[in-house]
Amino acid sequence: MRILVSLLALALALLPGPAWAQSILRDAETEAFFREISRPLIDAAGLDPRSVQFVLVGDPSINAFVTGGQNVFIHSGLITAADNVNELQGVIAHELGHIAAGHNVRFGEGAGPASKISLLSLVGAALAVAAGAGEAGMAILGLGTAAAQGKFLAFTRDQESRTDQAGAMFLSKAGISGKGSIAFFRKLQGQEFRLAIPQDNEYARTHPLSSTRVANLLSVYEKDPAWNTPPDKALQAKFERIKGKLIGFVEEPPRVMQQYPEGTNTAAALYARAYAWHRSGHPDQAMTEAARLVALNPYDPYYLELEGQILLESGKVANSLPVLRRAVERAPFEPMIITLLGHALVTSEDPKLQAEAEPLLRKAVSLDRENPFTWYQLGVIYDRRGDKPRAALAAAERFSLEGNAMGAMMNARLARAGLPAGTPDSIRADDIMLVAGDALEQQKRKKR
Repeated sequence: MRILVSLLALALALLPGPAWAQSILRDAETEAFFREISRPLIDAAGLDPRSVQFVLVGDPSINAFVTGGQNVFIHSGLITAADNVNELQGVIAHELGHIAAGHNVRFGEGAGPASKISLLSLVGAALAVAAGAGEAGMAILGLGTAAAQGKFLAFTRDQESRTDQAGAMFLSKAGISGKGSIAFFRKLQGQEFRLAIPQDNEYARTHPLSSTRVANLLSVYEKDPAWNTPPDKALQAKFERIKGKLIGFVEEPPRVMQQYPEGTNTAAALYARAYAWHRSGHPDQAMTEAARLVALNPYDPYYLELEGQILLESGKVANSLPVLRRAVERAPFEPMIITLLGHALVTSEDPKLQAEAEPLLRKAVSLDRENPFTWYQLGVIYDRRGDKPRAALAAAERFSLEGNAMGAMMNARLARAGLPAGTPDSIRADDIMLVAGDALEQQKRKKR
């Protein structure tokens, strides 16, 4: 039995595993942009826009993937590599194809047969090893694993091909040209050439060859009425803003200045330089760029958000408040901008401003319960007011979102002990305890 378990672990380790994000980047403007450019594609796919979530991953690689139901993860490297909004929409259309086809749910259809082949091989290998023929046993295991992997890869290639066609259909229904999709596949093909990835054998790949995908999609896209439709000018302008902001945040400042040199005063360039100066500890230069940005449009909530953030994080709390209040006035349903104002009010430590902060932060969590920082700010307010049970409940919410099951359990218990039974807050504490308890039990099983 011990031999069989060890061999099983070896075989499973050879099967493809999920990609894990380096970090999650939250930005109100970027998330609003994702929702806007994806809405016609989501409608074309017959999905519920309220159920599809987009998550920006801080990772320089050119990648996007779907996991956890209807969550689309987009790497920052994909956006910085894209030249226009249609390229990004082409990628999103493909990922929505995975969701519409239920590929997360159907993963077992490919992994199931592959696992059966592996297990059959393991039985033979275990018997051979038990009989003293160790080399023969490992040879059987190797052959079985290769067969399993081959079957699994064939399954994923078929899924990707079908998803390419689904994405093309969604783009067509939405009246969006497939030129962006083709351009992006050619970028991937160019990257494969640079990395010396073989282009003559797709059998060891999870995806079809990029050249095959381009050829198959071209035959579809070129016949589509939307083929020669240019990118929407308003969306393209927003894309350039988002890209400039992201480059300013993730790239090294010298590289940012090279891409967006002084004297270039587009919104994208001002965004990029403002973030680069701010990140590198030059608040005065950052404020100069932010002020130029606000001058372009004094009513833009995202420009005001940046100016307020720089003031706040430079220690000019009082100066940040009127700017952030104007930002919230212009975007009253953007929870991250509301949270930033709440944070500034909490940081002031003025009792009158704490009273202003609480309803704002409550509104923010009603719009977005999945921001740990908002819960932290609420917890600070409750703690200063002496409301220990609700401070503990806010901490439990935060720890739960951060994946800290022990912290969530401990604080939920503290909250539950001090809250009146049967109230919404008490019931919520019970819910967190249940989820945290399951997570802690899973952690125990993994250690055994």
